Parts: sequence; structure tokens; C-alpha cells
Amino acid sequence: MDINTLDFQQARIKQILFKSQLRSVLYGVREADEALFSPQGNALGQWLNAVIKPKFPLRPEMREAERLLQEMLRVGRELAAQYRHGQIEEARRGLTQIDRIGEQLVGAVQRLGAGTERLGAAA
Repeated sequence: MDINTLDFQQARIKQILFKSQLRSVLYGVREADEALFSPQGNALGQWLNAVIKPKFPLRPEMREAERLLQEMLRVGRELAAQYRHGQIEEARRGLTQIDRIGEQLVGAVQRLGAGTERLGAAA
């Protein structure tokens, strides 16, 4: 089973959506909703569980993507808490950490696709 380009785009789009929603919290546009920081309530977490995990449940890259998702959500929750406690600039600077983790997560999903391409080429 392979992952196509659309799947890669979905990973990136959903990661950008999370960052955009978090940014809107850190800039006072919206209140932090706990669902944003939950794998079940977050669009990226829902997508990973519904689309990618069924295709690659045992692959190390899938476990890495899940770990990175958890880390990204944890950091996001911490940044929202900093913002609530008046540490506004510190919280906003933390968005670079979200960028880094998000890129690693997208990379893990892309490696899943690369692994299936190698398997197909070997057959």
C-alpha cells in the first residue's frame, strides 16, 4: 500500500492548520480549546489515526509520527498556558518549536511513502 502526493499534502496542510489555530490563540483572536491539543480532537491527529495508521500500523515511522504529534500538542498546550499567564512574547517565540516539530512529523509521514516506494521497486 502506498501513500500518494495528496497524503503528503494533507499532512502539511493539517500541520499548518494546527499552527494557524495555535497562532490565533497566541495573538488573542480565539480562546484555547482543549480539543486543539488532543489527538482525537485535532485535525492532524484525526487524519493520522483515520488515514495513515491503518495503512502502516507497525512501521517505526508511524510510531515516530505519533510521538511527534504528541510532542507538538504538548508544546502547543504549554505555549497557550504561557500566553494565559501573561508570558505573551515567550509563547509567541515558541511557535518556532512548533514549526520544527511539525516539519519532523511531515518528514516521518513522507518516509512512510518512501519506504513503500522502495518496497515496490524491489518487487
